[in-house]
Amino acid sequence: MSVARRIALAVAVFLVVVLVAGVITTVIFVRRPLPSHSGTQQVDGLSAEVEIIRDRLGIPQIYADDAEDLFMAQGYVHAQDRFFEMDYRRHVTAGRLSELVGPVDAALAADTVTRTLGWRQVAEQEFDLLDPASRSYLTAYADGVNAYLESRQPSQLGLEYTVLGMSVDVGTIEPWDPVDSLAWLKAMSWDLLSNYGDELGRAAVFGQVGDLDMVDALYPAYDSSRNLPILPTAAEVTAQEEAAAAEETQAQGMDLTGGDSDRAEAGSGVASDPYPTALAADAGEAVRTALDAIPALLGTGEGLGSNSWVVSGEHTVSGRPLLANDPHLGLGAPGIWYQVGLHCRTVSEQCPFDVAGFSFSGLPGVVIGQNADLAWGLTNLTSDASDFFLERVYSDGTYLRAGDRLPLTERTEVIEVNGGDDVTITVQSTPHGPIISDAILGSRAAGDAPLPDGAPPTGLSGYAIALSWTALTPGRTADALFAMNRAVDADDVAAAAALFDSPSQSFVFATADGQIGYQAAGAMPIRADVPGAVVPSDGRWPRLGWDPAYDWQGLVAPEQMPSVVDPAEGFIVTANQAVTSPGNTPDLATDVDRGYRAQRIRDLITEQIAAGEPFTAADMTRIQLDEVNPYAQMLVPVLQRIRVPNDFVAEAVDLFDDWDRVNDADSPAAAYFAAVWTNLLRLTFWDQVPEAQRPSGGSVSLDVIRNLLEDEASPWWDDRATLTVVEQRDEILGLALVDARAQLTVSQGKDPADWRWGRSHQIAPTHALLGGDGVPGVVSNYFNPDPFAIGGGSSSVNATSWDASAWAGGYPDLSVTSGPSMRMVVDLADRDASTWQNFLGSSGHPTSGNYDDQFDRWASGEPYPWAFTRAAVEESEDRTLTLAPPG
Repeated sequence: MSVARRIALAVAVFLVVVLVAGVITTVIFVRRPLPSHSGTQQVDGLSAEVEIIRDRLGIPQIYADDAEDLFMAQGYVHAQDRFFEMDYRRHVTAGRLSELVGPVDAALAADTVTRTLGWRQVAEQEFDLLDPASRSYLTAYADGVNAYLESRQPSQLGLEYTVLGMSVDVGTIEPWDPVDSLAWLKAMSWDLLSNYGDELGRAAVFGQVGDLDMVDALYPAYDSSRNLPILPTAAEVTAQEEAAAAEETQAQGMDLTGGDSDRAEAGSGVASDPYPTALAADAGEAVRTALDAIPALLGTGEGLGSNSWVVSGEHTVSGRPLLANDPHLGLGAPGIWYQVGLHCRTVSEQCPFDVAGFSFSGLPGVVIGQNADLAWGLTNLTSDASDFFLERVYSDGTYLRAGDRLPLTERTEVIEVNGGDDVTITVQSTPHGPIISDAILGSRAAGDAPLPDGAPPTGLSGYAIALSWTALTPGRTADALFAMNRAVDADDVAAAAALFDSPSQSFVFATADGQIGYQAAGAMPIRADVPGAVVPSDGRWPRLGWDPAYDWQGLVAPEQMPSVVDPAEGFIVTANQAVTSPGNTPDLATDVDRGYRAQRIRDLITEQIAAGEPFTAADMTRIQLDEVNPYAQMLVPVLQRIRVPNDFVAEAVDLFDDWDRVNDADSPAAAYFAAVWTNLLRLTFWDQVPEAQRPSGGSVSLDVIRNLLEDEASPWWDDRATLTVVEQRDEILGLALVDARAQLTVSQGKDPADWRWGRSHQIAPTHALLGGDGVPGVVSNYFNPDPFAIGGGSSSVNATSWDASAWAGGYPDLSVTSGPSMRMVVDLADRDASTWQNFLGSSGHPTSGNYDDQFDRWASGEPYPWAFTRAAVEESEDRTLTLAPPG
């Protein structure tokens, strides 16, 4: 039984109880968890009074005389507003979700994988590595959480506990531990680990088509001549400008006559020495499915990423920098971020914090924001921080290593199941990491996998898959977060980044005295070039565990990570694209975003600079909301030249004639193009790739299709289901136009002028446990805000992504899967002129007025003023809570 179905049954019981109890009891049930945000509360452990000033959005600004008091108060307010979210997260990260929700298959699968990876054990080791001050802050935060939990029943902490209590024994809530906060960093790292799906995908597709050339076509190299990296050279900037001018006419000159070029010979790229993966025997697909069982706490899919850029004072109205950031993450309920201010009344060595911004419930400090001296934003570095290793294993508990048989390391994990029997698993490891195929598949993973010449014989047991991942080595990311909260200049940012192990991130920053800069951060493995390897040994493919030549050769030194301060251009743009052009040292990643968002931001900035118009905060917000569709810019000129079978289809294609290529929510052409795009990917790839590798339609797909358009006879165009016909490019493009017309006719009406992109493209925030199918509407309405029709799309700057591989009932599902989880613009000349907005709201309680009160303005893109100084905070005050020591 799924989590959603089990909860749905619990909700049904809950409704019966509520209906019988009557309206008054109902109000008590649903409003009981709401905290008090005013008055005075006595809290053991404080050394002095702490003020918590909230505005009408419920955003707390905390003022204290002591750093430990400050973080204790942050723990208290996080617990007030978001404790169930915190508790759910710690159960997931510790592999204890079954303890919370009961005997649910999905929960047990998640626990099995998380225990196998050992997140909690790594977090426990990290605590001892941290600076003493960081340990004291984490401990104070935990004390604050526990001060709020003290003497409160589960039903007073979250309505979710009342619902869960109808199907399982909720019991008492265990105290918060500092390690609970550190384990959350593992979940962050996992959700932002961008490469492992591509690594499995290459091997799985090769197992299906047996052609390395065809695999390479699905994973093209980053093209810095089209979209510049984060740190471009002057020569690259010039070359890109020339390439952009040339590309303007490329589509117009494309041959769409359905010419007579010979079809490329299928299999021409088959390796003479087949690549050694157990994935051809479906083991890799099973591993992928199992790893995906871990609940995505930040979101999942290619749409995860961020925009962040900074413009120097040379180009602003104020003469001081402007910095923007909008992380693209999952958009569930409650929203991921929690806005907060942490202010020492007197900043000193003993109390060094005066910072505000966006935090994660369960983690002390501010993750993204500004302090009195500096502002910073984060984007995912999309680095390759993990590898799968194929291990030769034997039934006697040994594995092969450099010709020797060595014993596997083993440990036993007991998973407690609320209302069910305990489940015991055995986790085995090699020096490369935990063997994920054992616990996940229940058997060895080799089967009839193709292997290279000289590979060890299968014998008994066969092969298994181990995972090497930098986040499984204890690190000091928590130290880095506190260091960033105190940072003053570029040297401080570099020092903090040197401690930032995982997830790997791109820091963009600006200082109050006018500096701007970029710093790459994260533990990055060094891979040796293996002579004679069948496929590249650079981390794009699974590696051979029995050959030490494939082992990591250490980590990139922090001082070698790319960085820049005050570049000549006067601005820096990061949007998950390559940091430097491919082939540069250090080579951080191959599977990066292809840079269309980043290039669009660059183009808007350079156009405004060329026009001599200085930037304001409003200009930064305008760029964040840009909805130009790069897919349409590439493909529409081609589609307009395709011959269609009748006037019925031509009527839809005519929408493209005067379309500005902007994905406005009210655009009929945007709706039609999205349907055409999803059908084009379906018709081109679904017949030849495993289901899990169907393209999601992100920026990689854009480059793939762009390249395939130049090869009308590529084997990818052929539909393998039509055995006597060899389809080519123009036929597939025409079929996509026809199918999209038919689908939108059914879903939105016969007249194309009546179609609307926002009718297909909606954001519907759902609760992790109470957002599934089958939850009765009266309860679902509490936890899940009403959907919004919005614009934007994948690879637009306003990146409201959708999954082109998701179909239901024969129709593409174009609903939003991820997007800007928050937006902020910091004005370094006037901190109170900065703006911010959260996806939903500050509270995690669905009956709170602050649960989703920012949703409307998030959807419309209208930010809120950000009160940073004490004077501005007092002016925006709506209610104040004082925490005081007893007596």
